[in-house]
Amino acid sequence: QVQLVESGGGLVQVGGSLRLSCAVSGRIFSINRMGWYRQAPGEKRELVATITSGSNTNYADSVKGRFTISRVNANALYLQMNSLKPEDTGVYYCNGIQSGSGTSYWGQGTQVTVSS
Repeated sequence: QVQLVESGGGLVQVGGSLRLSCAVSGRIFSINRMGWYRQAPGEKRELVATITSGSNTNYADSVKGRFTISRVNANALYLQMNSLKPEDTGVYYCNGIQSGSGTSYWGQGTQVTVSS
């Protein structure tokens, strides 16, 4: 089993910054790809950014140039968010994919609210 716990969300004004963290515990050696997803009220959960164990990254077009994903092995995952916009508001979830089985693990989410 793998446990993911997010932190770092909060209320920020337009143009501000936040840094989200995700602490990973359990069978962390089995985690390959990790990522951040978000879900706005009434919307589907969407990909924000992913990073592989080889540090290959992928970003949603809406956050390119503003957000940066990083990881410390499989122990911790981060998302640096700059130049925040109201449309960035939502619950942000940490995700880890187990190599081999492809099992997907999720954290409980952390709320990010960007006020205009």
